Amino acid sequence: MNILNTIRIGFASATLAFTALPAIADELKIVASFSILGDMVEQVAGDAAEVTTIVGPDADAHVYQPSVADARAVAEADIIFVNGLGFETWSDTLISESGSKASVHVATDGVTPVEVEGEVDPHAWNSLLNGVVYVQNITNVLAKAVPDHADDFKANAEAYIAKLTALDTETRAKLAILPENRRTVVTAHDAFGYLADAYGLTFLAPVGIDTEAEPSARDLAVLIENLKEQGASALFVENITSPALINQISEETGIEIGGRLYSDALSERGGPATSYLAMFQHNLGALITALNKADAS
Repeated sequence: MNILNTIRIGFASATLAFTALPAIADELKIVASFSILGDMVEQVAGDAAEVTTIVGPDADAHVYQPSVADARAVAEADIIFVNGLGFETWSDTLISESGSKASVHVATDGVTPVEVEGEVDPHAWNSLLNGVVYVQNITNVLAKAVPDHADDFKANAEAYIAKLTALDTETRAKLAILPENRRTVVTAHDAFGYLADAYGLTFLAPVGIDTEAEPSARDLAVLIENLKEQGASALFVENITSPALINQISEETGIEIGGRLYSDALSERGGPATSYLAMFQHNLGALITALNKADAS
């Protein structure tokens, strides 16, 4: 049975009563659609909320199938945050079938979308300045929900935004010295369009913005031929996709794999990307190391 049918059956017989948002002592119940967004919410909310993430670390939100436990968390939530831009193809159905009365908020409101081959790229968090927009949106929602603690949320957000903007400034300075011919990176799927635009890099991928897609043999062959002729500074595997395609490209082109990037999800505990800030520090550090190494070779 389809999991959403299971959710529908499980909640059809229940009438869920929701009152006004709880006092801060009772803790807001917030659901975030995926791990990166969940961390942003936690940074702003601090101890004032219980934050549940639907798609967890090292999991692929593109192909995620919600569970009954997810539906229960959504049904009990006071506030729900989603990325938007078509990222969570499953979220509208999950929220509807759970019977939730939570307010739903799109974290990318105000972000200027990037297009990849005519499709809107939903991976807007892969620009630190877009990350600032997410944080501002989250802060505005929480401040309105619990106005007595608006100053706390705003103070948390200001401290967090200062860290994000400082890393953005540092990254621009480090990447500014790279020559134009050492700025091409290959990843498994098109998740880094916003990062490319922000820092003047070029990202190529055999798969488009959705990991569910599969490259044709012809498209993959064309990419490999282009890389043989024009080269690339580094190849990277991603934490949410199989390394098989990148390994094949590396074997056929001789381009070295520069490591692992975290694109759509944080790492599990103990990994290098357990928060949005740590994810960016890891990704940018890996990119800068690989691009500088390529420049020196």
